[in-house]
Amino acid sequence: MQVFRKWQYSLLVLFGLTAAITACKNDSEPDPVLSITGISPASAPVSSTVTISGTQFNATPTSNTVTFGGNAVATILSASPTQLVVTVPAGAQNGTISVAANGQTTTSTQAFSLSNRPVVTITGNITTNTTWTSGNVYLLQGFVNVDNGATLTIQPGTIIKGAGKEADPSGAQKGATLIVRPGAKISAVGTADAPIVFTSSKAAGSRAYGDWGGIVLIGKAPINQPGSTLLEGGLGGTTGTYNEPADNSGVMQYVRIEFGGIALLAGSEINGLTMYGVGSGTTIDHIQVSYSGDDSYEWFGGSVNMKYLIAYRGFDDDWDTDFGYSGKVQYGVSLRDPNVADQSASNGFESDNFNNGFPASGTNAGLPLTAPVFANMSNFVFSGTPSAASTSGGSGPYQSGMHLRRNTSISIFNSVLAGYPEGLRLDSPADVLTGSTLDNATSNAMQLRGIVIANTNTPVRGAGRITNDQATAFFNTAAFKNQIIATSDIATLLLNGDNFKLDAPNFLPQASSPLLQGAIWDGKGADGFFTKETFRGAFGTTDWTKGWANFNPQATPYN
Repeated sequence: MQVFRKWQYSLLVLFGLTAAITACKNDSEPDPVLSITGISPASAPVSSTVTISGTQFNATPTSNTVTFGGNAVATILSASPTQLVVTVPAGAQNGTISVAANGQTTTSTQAFSLSNRPVVTITGNITTNTTWTSGNVYLLQGFVNVDNGATLTIQPGTIIKGAGKEADPSGAQKGATLIVRPGAKISAVGTADAPIVFTSSKAAGSRAYGDWGGIVLIGKAPINQPGSTLLEGGLGGTTGTYNEPADNSGVMQYVRIEFGGIALLAGSEINGLTMYGVGSGTTIDHIQVSYSGDDSYEWFGGSVNMKYLIAYRGFDDDWDTDFGYSGKVQYGVSLRDPNVADQSASNGFESDNFNNGFPASGTNAGLPLTAPVFANMSNFVFSGTPSAASTSGGSGPYQSGMHLRRNTSISIFNSVLAGYPEGLRLDSPADVLTGSTLDNATSNAMQLRGIVIANTNTPVRGAGRITNDQATAFFNTAAFKNQIIATSDIATLLLNGDNFKLDAPNFLPQASSPLLQGAIWDGKGADGFFTKETFRGAFGTTDWTKGWANFNPQATPYN
């Protein structure tokens, strides 16, 4: 029995020692942790390959998230527990690299720096299908025409720079301009994380209005001018006599166009984005035009439909429609520099049939009338008392939130115009005795509904042969649910405190803003193209500019 008890005692001691050893072993070997031990190479351009070494990565590529500079998410090409091979993403910045995997996140102690991408110079005509990749920077010199039915494809994150007049290889002093001719297409499909950027060739800090031309799309949809009408800005060619409303000039999504709008002829500039006869088969959304030397957007005829547009610190007008444009646009915001306007008097909307708008009959002789429909637009200029005076930054005064003239039949729904000297100027030539912009309004062809005019010196006025009383009676029709908000009452709109902050705006109204309700969707606003929002202006509770827009392109290094 004593032997058995001794054996039991020894067994208990052995179990105790084993438990103690096991416990000591667990204490000395903690669970493996996620870590980054190396980056190779430590300096590389966008779209190049980088290898990240470390521990506890996930062997499934999609189960790891790699970010460069805090926000730019990389594409992972391959993965193992100790190595990730990734592509440097567009939008990457100098700084650290972070990896998230298996419920953990780690950041490199080694810094990563971006190196410059190779520069590819582009001149002349593109007549075969061509692709521009995000691994290069493309430098445009002179007029670059996409023609002969070719498609120009541009990868997400690609940087394209426009050179000035001095770099024109033809010696004709034409600033770089990308022109997509009839029958050709552009396929510029960026993403919110990797927008495509067209910008000035000048270095950060030295860029200016009109450094280069901009983008011109020319399609085959109807234009109400004779086919021999010259294209503005010395672009070469004429408007033609096409009649293909559903024509397709390609796709542009998540694209920024900065510092364009060069003056190539006296009084005849190129705009940030110019569209001649662009058809409804074309897809255009999420576009930002910044610092254009002329209009931010101008539509000459055509029927293209567009959404999510930004006009930022333009020089002349924001939304200019002419020559029978009949498309639809929803969600657009304009933020202006109150010190910069054009000698022609800058407007938010400027809409003409043509000069002087008459006669309006027959194919390519005034018909179709300019009759687009815009909805959920916001235009902001002065946060304080509006001024019409010329200032040191521009060449002329501000005028109207909406200058509707020359027999236009434009319609605008559920929009906000704040801080212009005038809200609406309804204008018709004094020497035209039959037919007018007012006739289009009173016949219900022009529909202005759910519009808020705020903080103006003169909310509504007539011009030409339209009297102030006629214009005011039209705008104030009760069924249209338009509003005029005096300067003294501007606070009642509960705009965001950073709404007018030029380099970092926030356009979302405060939670109890009256702009978040009251939209009207009757008449032309009932069209199925429009999302029937409850809010007026471009924003409800979602900021659709986040991630892809840039409100400080002057300081951005594009290499």
